[in-house]
Amino acid sequence: MTMAEAPHAQNPGRIEIRPLRVRWVAWISAIVLVAAMTTVAVLLRTESTGVYFRTADQVAIVLLGVLIALGVLVLTLARVRADENGVEVRNLLITRTVPWSEVLEVRFPDGERWARLELPDDEYLPVSAIQLVDGQRAVAAMARLRALHAAYHSAAHGSSES
Repeated sequence: MTMAEAPHAQNPGRIEIRPLRVRWVAWISAIVLVAAMTTVAVLLRTESTGVYFRTADQVAIVLLGVLIALGVLVLTLARVRADENGVEVRNLLITRTVPWSEVLEVRFPDGERWARLELPDDEYLPVSAIQLVDGQRAVAAMARLRALHAAYHSAAHGSSES
């Protein structure tokens, strides 16, 4: 467990969770992509293919590899932060903050790849930071998020009914 996933020492009611396996796969894939595109760019200049590749073509191939790798690295951005105020969920590029009073339940439905927050009016918010492929890490993350939900959801409803 990294420091980013452990509750902060100064505020034990605050957590931050990120997926593990997806980050590893994305980083390895990005490195392999850039290495492969660089190798292709270098070999195109030395091998006789019948087409004349210039330095600009080689640079363009490497830059294309870097752009594709950056696209793959977008998968590493998934994150969930939770504290007494609510839950902040970042799935790919969109971040949404939901107060505990709106979160009805923290669920991990059977057959789903990631957790979700059940919201009013049959809506839900996927939480791609807690993924099935992370196994026991996902179980521990769900337990921590559910504990915060239990603590702060009832407090939010208790204070709103007064």
